[in-house]
Amino acid sequence: MNPTIRPVPRLIGKTLEMHDAREQDAAFILSLRTDPEKSRHLSSVSARLEDQRDWLRRYARGQGQAYFIIRHAGQPIGTVRLYDGRGDSFCWGSWILTDSRPRQAAVESALMVYAFALDHLGFARTHFDVRAGNARVRAFHARMGAVQMGQDGEDVLYEIDPDALRRARVGLLDFLPHGVRIADAAAAADDLP
Repeated sequence: MNPTIRPVPRLIGKTLEMHDAREQDAAFILSLRTDPEKSRHLSSVSARLEDQRDWLRRYARGQGQAYFIIRHAGQPIGTVRLYDGRGDSFCWGSWILTDSRPRQAAVESALMVYAFALDHLGFARTHFDVRAGNARVRAFHARMGAVQMGQDGEDVLYEIDPDALRRARVGLLDFLPHGVRIADAAAAADDLP
């Protein structure tokens, strides 16, 4: 049986936590998605807060994806989403981090995505796309073992196979030495504003 992407209330890493995106997160998400610098390599969204709330309400009722708010020291510092499960492969994106994030946030949040998808959901590989002009993120994924599989318009298509994911995780073990822990819903609710 193929794994299924499903949200969980909260993931706990080494220095970061991720909580399932809720309607209350709409203003923060919108601030990232409409920031000219942060959003230049993303699909455009409506600048209306109510439209973002509507999207989050639909997400909460839907299936097949998990959308997280990344937090450090109790403050939101970014977003990331897992979606498009295909057999033993999952896609991830909507990965945006604030300028006030700690230095290790990019590596740790990526490793948290992989730990959750592989260790908890049962996926073995990942596929995703990055805008061709987003050289910094493309270089990051190449260091993690991503292989370019083609291009679809302005998007470069990538895959990372199980061996490359294993090597990347072992090579970066200091960033997430114990994987991720899933907090139960009651504990997650107690800790969130």
